[in-house]
Amino acid sequence: MAENMNRQWTLASRPSGYPKQSDFALQETPIPAPEHGETLLQTAYLSLDPYMRGRMNAGASYTPGVDLGAVMPGSVVGRVMESRSAAFQPGDYAVASYGWSEYGTAHESALRKVDPEKIPVSTALGVLGTPGLTAYFGTFDICRPQA
Repeated sequence: MAENMNRQWTLASRPSGYPKQSDFALQETPIPAPEHGETLLQTAYLSLDPYMRGRMNAGASYTPGVDLGAVMPGSVVGRVMESRSAAFQPGDYAVASYGWSEYGTAHESALRKVDPEKIPVSTALGVLGTPGLTAYFGTFDICRPQA
């Protein structure tokens, strides 16, 4: 892999059954530069959630499908490498949604800061991320357990 390049996994073909490595392609693109109000993050952790399998299919679903050749979507916890936002400094950690990429940019309004002094940053994608929030609100707002 070339230095100063961004590695990204794209959807190469629609999986039949379980996804396999050949359903994806590793591509290199230039590392993006942040614009005003944005940060450049380097991925530390990447989400791999069950809903992603449905997004690999063609056709209508509750969430848009992934186009062939597009970067696989997903949330990441990334370390801020460069910032053009007063809200984030290099070295900060944040949750972003730029997909299966080694680097990505995101606007400060689309980021959630993670404090590694308070929690392991990986928990922002698990128990404190979409899977944990789904379980919490599904249990308490939908199921409404009773004594």
